[in-house]
Amino acid sequence: MDKRSKIVITIFSLVVLGIIVTEIVRPKPINWRPSYTAVDKIPFGCYVLYNELSTMFDKSEIKTVEESVYDALVNKGDSRTSNYIFINDYVDLDEQETNQILDYVSEGNTVFIAATGFGWQLSDTLNVEIGSDYSVEEGSSILKFTNNEIRDQKYELSRGNFNSHFTSVDSTNTTILGHISYTVDNFIDDQPSQKVTKPNFIKTKFGDGYFILNTTPVAYSNYYMLKGNQDYVSHTLSYLENQDVLYWDNYKKAGRVVINSPMRFVLNQTALKWAYYLTMLGLLLFVFFKAKREQRIIPVIEPLKNSSVEFAQAVGSLYHQNKNFTDLNHKKINYFLAYIRNRYLMDTSQLNEKTIQVLAAKAGKETKRTKELMEYIIHLKNKKSHTEQESIELNKKITAFKQ
Repeated sequence: MDKRSKIVITIFSLVVLGIIVTEIVRPKPINWRPSYTAVDKIPFGCYVLYNELSTMFDKSEIKTVEESVYDALVNKGDSRTSNYIFINDYVDLDEQETNQILDYVSEGNTVFIAATGFGWQLSDTLNVEIGSDYSVEEGSSILKFTNNEIRDQKYELSRGNFNSHFTSVDSTNTTILGHISYTVDNFIDDQPSQKVTKPNFIKTKFGDGYFILNTTPVAYSNYYMLKGNQDYVSHTLSYLENQDVLYWDNYKKAGRVVINSPMRFVLNQTALKWAYYLTMLGLLLFVFFKAKREQRIIPVIEPLKNSSVEFAQAVGSLYHQNKNFTDLNHKKINYFLAYIRNRYLMDTSQLNEKTIQVLAAKAGKETKRTKELMEYIIHLKNKKSHTEQESIELNKKITAFKQ
């Protein structure tokens, strides 16, 4: 890697690191999204209330419900009396859930719901209707109780409230426990603002049990619990008897985490989820260590070519073109004699009869053929000029001897 590439990578890494640090140290904006879950510490979560339940209901076993109302009540397998708390922006129960919760209450249990709506089927069964007064400008609302001992206490809501209230209740089975007061702006008729008071907290008998309904769920959020309205929550929940079990709904929540991934079934099963995570971790470790141990591809180095033959052919061609057969034959003879000296370790200074016999014996050739070759070499060495035919004949004899 050259110096320029290192500089570019270093600058890029510093920029990425700077962005990460900036994102970490930058103050996060407040999340005003309504959640009402037991784990959310945002303003409209219910973390504070959930952790105070054990203090308010010290004789009750707190059970968090992470499934639908129908499944929770069908599978509860507990005959003890209990309370069931729902707190959400809107609690919509389907037909099966409604029937199940009605049976639950009629058996002598109590259901507490704080929401701006309870679903059509439950509202129709309990004969209650709910309305809301929206305002262009967010104003304050005052919550009060009808109980003589605490009716003078006021609790102000300044944010996140839609002024939901009951517009109609079944007076034969319903007791109004509290009201909400707020200002209505009349922009259409150009009339002055009007302050109204509506019921927002009721208790309805059903069978042997009760529904306790509140249309102001924001009052139970972290924001108002920590802002001095915790007494309002404790007073409303005091209408629940300290039963053996208290069910806290953590399923029908606006802030409930829902897995929309195609892997939702696997991720919802503990065993499959851990198997999936371990598989992914194993693959990552395999790729990491394999890439680290893998050698670079070794480049193929072509062996050096033996150009001796090409060189000899080029030199021979040069001599042939110039018709200098005498010099060519002398060089052939010298190379051949050098070949004999190196291969058979013989003295070639004198080419006599003894030399011919020793060479024939060492080379495994016929003495006659060896003698003809040596005599032809002596003949050429004694001539001053050679012809092309003599050069061809010499080459044939040398080649035949070497074979």
